Amino acid sequence: STTLRGHRGSSSGVNVPAPGGPERINGRDGATSVMLRRSRVFLRQVVNLMARRPDLFCGAIVLSCLLVLAVKLTCSRAKNVVAPPRPPVRFFSPDVPVVDLFLGQLEQVDRLRAVAEVSLVFFYAPWCAHSIAGREEVQQVALRLAREVQFVAVNCWWSQGRCRRKLNFYRYPVVHLFYRSFGPIEYKGPFTAAYVERFIRKVVTPLTYLPSRAVLREFLSYHEPGVVGFFEFNSSPQPPGYTTFLSSALHALKRDFRGAVRFAVVTNKDVAAAISVHEDETVYLHRRFNSSLTFPRQERNFTSQNICSWVFEHSESILHWLSPTGAKSRSLEEELRKGPALLLFIPHNPLGAHHPLLTQVGNVLAIADVAERYHSCSSPSFSHFQGGDGFTLRTPDGSRPLCCNTLMLPGWRSVSRSSQSVCELCLNRSIFGSDAGLGLGVALSASGRCSGVELEAALGPYLRQLSVSGPQQLLSFSAACSNVPDAYSPFTHYSACCRSLQPGAGVPEPRPQESGQQTSKPHALTPSATGVDCSLADSITGLRCRTNKTLRFYLLDSHLHWTFAAGLGALGNGSGQVFATIVNLPDETHYVLNHQEGLKESLEHLIRNFSAPYSLLQRHLVGERDLRPPSSLIQEVTTASFLNVVMDPKTDVLLFYYTKWCGFCTALNHVVVQLARLFEGDGGFTVARVNVGSNDLPWEFMADHVPAVLFFPKHRKHLSVKYSDNAPITLPNLVRFVLKHTDQAGPGPAAGSGAWSLLEAELRQLQGEVRTLQRARERLSQQLATLWRDNRRISLHAHAVESQNAELQRQSQQLEELHRQKNLQLGDAVRRLQELADASESLLTENTLLKVLLTAMKERRADKAPSPHTAPRAPVMAARCSLRVMG
Repeated sequence: STTLRGHRGSSSGVNVPAPGGPERINGRDGATSVMLRRSRVFLRQVVNLMARRPDLFCGAIVLSCLLVLAVKLTCSRAKNVVAPPRPPVRFFSPDVPVVDLFLGQLEQVDRLRAVAEVSLVFFYAPWCAHSIAGREEVQQVALRLAREVQFVAVNCWWSQGRCRRKLNFYRYPVVHLFYRSFGPIEYKGPFTAAYVERFIRKVVTPLTYLPSRAVLREFLSYHEPGVVGFFEFNSSPQPPGYTTFLSSALHALKRDFRGAVRFAVVTNKDVAAAISVHEDETVYLHRRFNSSLTFPRQERNFTSQNICSWVFEHSESILHWLSPTGAKSRSLEEELRKGPALLLFIPHNPLGAHHPLLTQVGNVLAIADVAERYHSCSSPSFSHFQGGDGFTLRTPDGSRPLCCNTLMLPGWRSVSRSSQSVCELCLNRSIFGSDAGLGLGVALSASGRCSGVELEAALGPYLRQLSVSGPQQLLSFSAACSNVPDAYSPFTHYSACCRSLQPGAGVPEPRPQESGQQTSKPHALTPSATGVDCSLADSITGLRCRTNKTLRFYLLDSHLHWTFAAGLGALGNGSGQVFATIVNLPDETHYVLNHQEGLKESLEHLIRNFSAPYSLLQRHLVGERDLRPPSSLIQEVTTASFLNVVMDPKTDVLLFYYTKWCGFCTALNHVVVQLARLFEGDGGFTVARVNVGSNDLPWEFMADHVPAVLFFPKHRKHLSVKYSDNAPITLPNLVRFVLKHTDQAGPGPAAGSGAWSLLEAELRQLQGEVRTLQRARERLSQQLATLWRDNRRISLHAHAVESQNAELQRQSQQLEELHRQKNLQLGDAVRRLQELADASESLLTENTLLKVLLTAMKERRADKAPSPHTAPRAPVMAARCSLRVMG
């Protein structure tokens, strides 16, 4: 190493290390040694802590390992623990002309549609039961229409397919039809082969070509609305308006899958002139009850959407087809809430040209004819409804006005219970030739109305003649007519006819007599009676405008919706059967048609009787069939057997109302059974029950809640008694209730002493059983009290133990906290002691250096005293050693 002299020019001095030499190396070694010493101290502290609390150290190690494992699992890629789905397979058979895209290749659907004029796309889910059932129907249709329609099936459930990712269907299957570039047209009808094929054929041919006037007349004669478009194909191969009209027909199919509105096209001017259409590109809407219309091109743009909306806004429909989607569908309820409805269930063939019930077969008019006559309020034989119960009629020649009112005649009682004390009074006003000279005839003809004054004028003399005839002679006739003068005008006579309403519709219609035929007493009418026919008053024609009970006509396919018919009281399985009923939902009543005559006559009678102010129709009651054998204890009552069982005048009947869904009724079955066993020996007492959820009863016998109990005493059925709702239904209460209201006007006590003694013995036995049950209840109460005390004592002891445990836990927590604080203080003290030790080592080193320097200075002073040429070596060597030690 290089040394420097302490003093320049002096041979003696201290050797000083050069900068960057041994001094720098020694400094690094000192820092490293300090760090090593501190590490050894820390390790000793950790070892001491592990020796004192090994459990805490092991817990820390375990937590660290769990933390590292969780971080590793979170940061690493999660493995798929769900088994991959099985690859899809073909859904349709390869032998069927259906392109099955079972991998959901939605992009191929557009390519297949481009090469076909009409395409059907069937979106399905392989697991769906409706899709599996619809597959069979689509296969049948595909085999018949493969040459005309392209059938495509797409699996829209495969997760890796494009159909599943792009289309979101909430139900399956879904059928879309495309007519060239128009679509999709979703099919929403019944999923049967016949209905699907019918819808496809309507899409294939949305327009009907009408080449002649005869075909046009036949097209417009149907009851369904008809739309005719006139387009000339002479100027161009295809007029521009024709494509718009074709699109409007397809839009109509999107709104109504049945195609109730039919579209046709005419290309001949002579054929179009038959409906007063002369301009090209004219759309004509045919209506039966109002004036027909043409599309207003000045007010609306000639677009397919506007044409379709205009047609549905102004079309007339008298028959509405209903297709509920299921047994719980609300579409039927929504229609019934609009008012009284005539529901007709018929076996319908969608592929038939015309249904036999909707056309005229022989002398029987179809349902459509009945509905059309019912809605024909604008017939020339009728005038408008003038209010009240009366309506004005005219004969076809318009010379003799008729006025009919339904009245309740005072003092006229019906002969039998089946007839009503109601009279339909029809007045034929006859005007003499002298009236015209006085100007009276003109006024009457101009008014065309029968006022209340005229009715009163004819009613007074008419009733007087009826009273003179005598009740026996009057009641022997079903109808009576008379010619009476007007009390207010000597020039006017009235021909009044009156008849009683019968429940059947076969009562001969009364015919008023001519004014010149004077009679002194009423007589029965005959069909050959001369004069003005009064049958228009009872005709169904225009009845919609003469009654406040307007009916809506609905048709349902009995093959698909016979469940609804069975719920309304229809019998059979619906195969080829016809069932008609009038449902009045606000009144909660419905009336069933009985086929006593032809369908047309039966429908007319049903509609007339329903529309009459005093209707003779009886509410139809639907009930279960009485197939269960009679029970010896409890007799099950149905709708058919209710009156025979409950209203038996020789039997006391206790009737129990219940339903299958009522839990309280089920809980009370044992009480009813015990009551029936108690009165089993009494032949004059019957315990019965009725399921009101499945059996309709007359309104006077219905209960407002279940369970309910009614008692019908013998000989006094009109004094039936209801069991109190506030009293619990128990056996003693029911026995008191029965004994309190039992008929006391029956046989004497001697005749019934045996039954009463048996009943008293049963009561005594029952009282003994009750006392036994009371003693058992007392013993059970004592045992329960003992158990309660033991449970209370155990609960108090458990509460004390829980308190002590809580106190010990609290003290343990305090000790742990104190131990943690002491550990912290000990660690702090160790740190401070370490700092003191380090500081003492530094001070010791500095003290040693100072001592060495002091010694060196002393030696230097001592050396100054002898000769300057002598320099001792020992002090110099000591100083050099001291410097090395300091380094």
